[in-house]
Parts: sequence; C-alpha cells; structure tokens
Amino acid sequence: MRVRFAPSPTGHLHVGNARTALFNWLLARGSKGAFVLRIEDTDVERSTGASEQAILEDLRWLELHWDEGPDVGGPYGPYRQSERLYLYRSYADRLIRESHAYYCFCSAEQLEADRKQHIRLGRPPRYSGRCRAIPPDQAQSRVEAGEPAVVRFKVPERDRVAFEDVVRGEVSFSMEVIGDPVLLKSDGRPAYNFAVVIDDALMEVTHVVRGEDHISNTPRQVLLYEALGLTPPKFAHLALVLGPDHTPLSKRHGATSVAEFRANGYLPEALVNYLALIGWSPGSGQEVLPAAELAERFSLEAVGHSAGIFDEEKLAWVNRHYLRSADPGRVAELLMPYLCNAGYATAPDARGLEFLTGVVSMVTSAVDRLDQAPRRLRFLFEFDPKVSLRDPEVQSILNHPGARQVIEALARELAGVSRLTRDSFREMAARVRQQTGQKGKALFHPIRIALTGEAGGPELDLAIPALEKGAELPAGSGIAPVLGCRERAAAFVRHLPRPESP
Repeated sequence: MRVRFAPSPTGHLHVGNARTALFNWLLARGSKGAFVLRIEDTDVERSTGASEQAILEDLRWLELHWDEGPDVGGPYGPYRQSERLYLYRSYADRLIRESHAYYCFCSAEQLEADRKQHIRLGRPPRYSGRCRAIPPDQAQSRVEAGEPAVVRFKVPERDRVAFEDVVRGEVSFSMEVIGDPVLLKSDGRPAYNFAVVIDDALMEVTHVVRGEDHISNTPRQVLLYEALGLTPPKFAHLALVLGPDHTPLSKRHGATSVAEFRANGYLPEALVNYLALIGWSPGSGQEVLPAAELAERFSLEAVGHSAGIFDEEKLAWVNRHYLRSADPGRVAELLMPYLCNAGYATAPDARGLEFLTGVVSMVTSAVDRLDQAPRRLRFLFEFDPKVSLRDPEVQSILNHPGARQVIEALARELAGVSRLTRDSFREMAARVRQQTGQKGKALFHPIRIALTGEAGGPELDLAIPALEKGAELPAGSGIAPVLGCRERAAAFVRHLPRPESP
C-alpha cells in the first residue's frame, strides 16, 4: 500500500488537513505501507517556501514522519510539483497526439460570456467545446506562432462517470456537469486535476484519502486515468471537519491551525489522538490510545460518512490525560517558552530546570494547556500583599473571625525557622492551630493567603516546598526570584490593616 499527503504551501496546516494527513499515516503504518509527502506548489502566486517549511515542521511535531518526500527523497521523485513540469508537458503532448486533448485559444472574456450564456439558459456553466473543432495541425501552427493557448482534455461523450469510494460506496456523476477541463495553463503549469493524476500514477499511489471537498474533482481524474490507460487508485473521501455550530471550521471558532494549537500548549500526542477520533472510532469504548495502537486498529471502512465536529473541550480532556502521564522533565522543557514570556524564567541552568521539574505536578493537575501554566504558577513569582489585600476573595477570608490571629501566629512561628519542608510545614501548622484554636478552612485559608497571596491554588503541601526551594535558588539559575515563606508571612503581617478599636 502506498498513500500520500499532498498539501499546497499557501498557508498554515489546518486541523482538517492534519486529520487527512493522519488518516493516511495511520493507513500506511497499519498496513506496513509507504507514506509519501508531496508538495503541490504550482500556484506560484500563493505558494511560498516559508509555508512549505512550516507545514513540514507541523507534521514533524505531530510525529507523522514520511517515508518519501522533498526533504528525504525517494525512488519516485521529485516530490515538488514545481520540479515536475516536464512530466506534465510530456503527458499533455501524448494526450494531444492521441486525440484525447486539444489546444484552446478562447480568451477570458469569451469564456466569461459563454459561462453567463449557460446560466441564462439554465444549464451548468461548462466549457462549450468551441476549440474542439480546430484541426490539430492548424492549432499546432498557431501555438508555434506564439498565440497563447491552454491544453484541454476532450471529455468523452457518454452519460455518466462513476467510481467506487471506500467510505461512501459507488459515486456517480452526470457528464452534463463536466466540461472539457484545462490540463495545462498557457504558462505551461498544470491544472490541479491533471497534475494529481500524473503524480499519483507515477508515484504508484494505491489509495487516495482526502477531504470530501475533492469529490467533485474525482470524475475528471477517473476520465484522465482511462484516457492514459492507467488504473485509478482506490478513492476515499473524508467528511469535513466542522465547528460546534456545524459550520466549516474557521477563525470564529478559535484556533484552527496546528501551529496555533501547538502555541497554545497542546501536546502533539493529544492532538493526534483527538484528530483520530473525528469521524472514526477505535472501538472497545477506548478513546485515549497511542498512535501506534491507533494505526493497528485503523481502517477506512470504519470511517463515518457524517461531518466530524471539532470540540475543543474534548481535545482539552485528551490533553489533560497526556499532560498528567507525561515525563515531568519533558513538561518542564515544554513550559519554558510560556514562563519566559511571563518573565518567570530566562535560560535556566541545571538547578533551575530541576526546580521547574519539581513544580510540574502543580501545573499538570490543574490546566488544560501549557499556556495556562504561568497563571497557575504566578503565586511563586508575584507576591504582593498590597495587591492581595484588594482582592475581594482575600478580604472575605481575612474578615473571618480568627483569621488575623492565624496569620500573626504563622509569622511568629516562621520567624525562627530557616526553610519549610512538607513535614515541617504540617508541624508548624499544628502549632498555629494550638495557639489560635482554628482548624480546617479557618486555619488553612488564612495561611494560604499569607503565603501565596491568593485565595485558591495548588495544595499547600505542594506550594510550600516549591516556595522554599525557589527561595534557595541562586541568582544565576535562570529563574525569577522567589520569596520564601518566612519573608512572605512577615510582609503580609506588616500590610494588614490595623484592627478597629472596640
């Protein structure tokens, strides 16, 4: 089995196209076949090298590695259409010689007038066939004289064209809607439907798996295969990926490109796992599976006909699973861009990375995406009692009877302590409880606001050791300064408003 993913380098890799790439990759890996990457860059006005590199980078990030492609080569190259123009020219010439194609000299104005005439008559707007009748030698002479011309395919005269779709069954089109399509433009560049047939045939692609927006192209391609005496590949057209409102996925739904989901802090294995679930089910009620197992279970016959809905909440659920099971050291490395952006880190050394690895559990237990991590860790780096005391939630806790006494007792206890550990924090909290008579929320909520400046956040058993370890980091560790618990409690007491006189 040989499958291909053939993006046009005219923009970012959309998640719908990423799912197409994934389904091709799953099919190839599950069948021990070849996954081919081909770049369709004949749209010279919109194709860019930067876009091509971005697409390749996104595919690598998703770990959808290809067996053949523009960067790795292979026996069926070149793998960029712009480097295959001589092939398209040679096959167009062959079709002309065999009377399956002809030169067309119609101007854009003539074609537009014909299109409007067809619409007025209630007919499908298709090429009239005006230049079919020009004798081949006369057409050749006009081309050699420099007259601009395109090459058109001579659609055979019959009622219908049909093909078998692996996902949809038999698909049939009336020939009334199929005019003579352009094969080569006047500048020698191929039209999509022509190039894709030549490329898929010469690259020996056995299965073409693509979006259903290409289904109307397929009859023209089938006719070209027949004219060239080639066996068409098996076709499988995937339903489109829609937004939650059942309209085509677009910017109004939020992130739509792989690059955006990557920047937002999704793990590649989570996005791959979730994309595999759009329009297909691995069965057995399981949804969270590694890519290798998804490939073992994948089959085109099990792909659904209905449009898939992209639900970012479901993606977040999958991402949470992978974040919690990921290696903490890897997550710490992935956190770096977000922490640097927030001003919490620069270029951490070994001690700095060790510290970040130690706080990863506070992140992965509470966020959907890594870009939410700085907010979760803000208490480590942005302690300011004056700001905290303006927070209504903090004020509510402080107004509780006994809260002030807890904070003052906490500051006294910490004044004689170097640095807390999880165990010494519990012992200290027990002493504060004995001194104040407060327990449960009445004890720990005031302790939290005094040490973190926030009314909520990570468990104190995790937050306190993190604060103390951060306070011990040397200045050159690459981590922003962290104030320790002793200093925090003392500062909070200093900023407490004076109690009202009875």
